[in-house]
Amino acid sequence: MSGFQDIIGHEQIIEHLKNAVILDKVSHAYIFNGPEHAGKRMLAEAFAMTLQCANVKKGMPFSEAEPCMECRSCRQAMHRNQPDILYVTHEKTQISVDDIRTQVNQDIDIRPYSSRYKVYIIDEAEKMNVPAQNALLKTIEEPPSYAVILLLTTNADGFLPTIRSRCVTLNLKPVGNRKIRAHLMEHCRVPDYQADLCVSFAQGNVGWAMLLASSEKFNELKDYTMQLMRRLRDIPVYDLMQELKPLNDFKDNIRDFLDLLLFLLRDVLLYKSSKEENLLIFSDQTYAIRQMEERTSYDGLNKMIEAVHTADRRIRANVNFELTLELLLLEIKENLI
Repeated sequence: MSGFQDIIGHEQIIEHLKNAVILDKVSHAYIFNGPEHAGKRMLAEAFAMTLQCANVKKGMPFSEAEPCMECRSCRQAMHRNQPDILYVTHEKTQISVDDIRTQVNQDIDIRPYSSRYKVYIIDEAEKMNVPAQNALLKTIEEPPSYAVILLLTTNADGFLPTIRSRCVTLNLKPVGNRKIRAHLMEHCRVPDYQADLCVSFAQGNVGWAMLLASSEKFNELKDYTMQLMRRLRDIPVYDLMQELKPLNDFKDNIRDFLDLLLFLLRDVLLYKSSKEENLLIFSDQTYAIRQMEERTSYDGLNKMIEAVHTADRRIRANVNFELTLELLLLEIKENLI
């Protein structure tokens, strides 16, 4: 666990949570709504630590409303054994009514062991089935004064309206690219061109950008994509299936491959129209992009980009994997001069 000071972006949410603590206006239930890896868990855990910290007091200055990391509660929370910060566990596919009853409803009437609050963190809360939501609703309607329930979800709209109406909903927004880029270069020690690619891919999602920056598999996929596009014009049609074999290792990340193609084609189109190398996402591949620019027309590039979108739609519709990618490469190859 870490405090608010270690979170990149989400300033409005942090301000709301800090004010709730120092003004003593903490709600009994919150929904943290945002994409996977967006920072929901970090925000919830920092809030829980702040609520339980022995050195955070009502009416203290806003800037000081941070977990101290030194009191017993903070030390326990950092090791995830604070007895009054509870994580609801569940099976991978769903959160059942029994999970809610045994871990929340039957436990919540027991007063906090050593803290002012008793905080329940329910991650992947979108997995609650309807009976589980109804069971939780009974608790949210009449909770003990010390109870705080934090629902972390990628889809708040999937909750029952009665759940949503009784919670404070905090929607996580994309974080600015400059902040993410600076964080990747300073803390993840990645070069600027790699940070640029990760930032473009992550689209404001800090956690996703950090995962990409440290992912060997993503770098391997990027290198494969570049090599394939460099050589595609000269690969005989009958060898295309052979060239696609390495993608079997990335089958679970095939959307990343399609996105890499789109970013690369975007760079080629941008360079073709402006000759501005400093605007490229693949800034370490300027020579290859110049070569591709010479081998394409504007009309051909537009057809390639549409072919990638078509392949994405086919994969979402569970069309044959190998056939979809072969048709994609054939379309791109036909539009290379």
